[in-house]
Amino acid sequence: MTEYQLVATAAAGIEGLVNRELKALGYETQADNGRVYFKGNARDIAYTNLWLRTADRVKLIVGEFHAKTFEQLFDQTYTLPWENFIPMDGAFPVSGRSIKSQLHHVPSVQSIVKKAISKRLMDYYHRPGRMPEIGATYPIEVAIRKNKVELTLDTSGSSLFKRGYREHKGQAPLKENMAAALVMLTTWHPDRPLYDPTCGSGTILIEAALMGHNIAPGLQRSFVAEAWRFFEPENWDILRQEAREAIKSDIQLDILGTDIDHRMIEIAQENAAKAGVADSITFKQMQLADYTPSKEYGILISNPPYGDRMLSEEAVHEIYRQMGEIYEAMPTWSKYILSSDDNFETYYGAKATKKRKLYNGAIKVNYYQFWSKQ
Repeated sequence: MTEYQLVATAAAGIEGLVNRELKALGYETQADNGRVYFKGNARDIAYTNLWLRTADRVKLIVGEFHAKTFEQLFDQTYTLPWENFIPMDGAFPVSGRSIKSQLHHVPSVQSIVKKAISKRLMDYYHRPGRMPEIGATYPIEVAIRKNKVELTLDTSGSSLFKRGYREHKGQAPLKENMAAALVMLTTWHPDRPLYDPTCGSGTILIEAALMGHNIAPGLQRSFVAEAWRFFEPENWDILRQEAREAIKSDIQLDILGTDIDHRMIEIAQENAAKAGVADSITFKQMQLADYTPSKEYGILISNPPYGDRMLSEEAVHEIYRQMGEIYEAMPTWSKYILSSDDNFETYYGAKATKKRKLYNGAIKVNYYQFWSKQ
């Protein structure tokens, strides 16, 4: 099989987890800001799309070069072997971005790249006029940073956070790959209790249950590269069957999610059922102060409302204060709490053992970690 240069993209601060995932899957990697590079064939493209939990997309790098003029951009894009990927009827929409580069007008950059690829394909397929673009879609991105151009094919289609199980989200939802990252940044293992006191639509706990049962996160969705005839579509069916056989359905998990809103509990239960993990998670309507753990050495993960999410700052600060008082009585538990409030520790009443800067969409947040005291 042909080997390609691939890149898994990720939210800022998460690329280290993507790098760790890829290494665990057996790949040699090179991590950069928001990106992890690795090499693989058509089977690897299918495999990583199915199994990566914290990445945004898996892309194939068609070419890289420097360009400061539109003529250079056109000529060097034209020289790339687009016919190796795009068939005569293939549709190839072009998206783009440019940072600190002379070619800074993104619409013009996209137009030039589109014209160059069209010219290459028309010359190769001997098609005068324009390409029909009525077949499968081959999404192309042109990214320019400091005059270096990177042209990629997006093999994922919709972002990998779209697992396919979350039909109902509620307000201010946490993306599935971010939820998976929050779990992976803890010391949770399937044999330990896991509790989310502000579970909302249940995403954090569902992602944990998928991990606990070794369920591939992409098992319930499709990917744009499945329709690419050059990329051996049979790989997807084979790897999906292997993923189903790898599920550890006999593992017993101790996972609890609570929320003050009964509507969110109903949504969380529906999402868990769609994900196939309803029997592994208990959801209850409950206030923060009503929970008393029956076991020791558990893990608590919470994504409570921020001051700019749903509640007033005063109400949010009161939640933080309650958390600090309540969780002080859980010394053997490790607590992990996500917040955009730089003064969170003040209201919580304790200094975190460690905090990690992340981005929840465009919002800069800190992941406050309070490790077990015993």
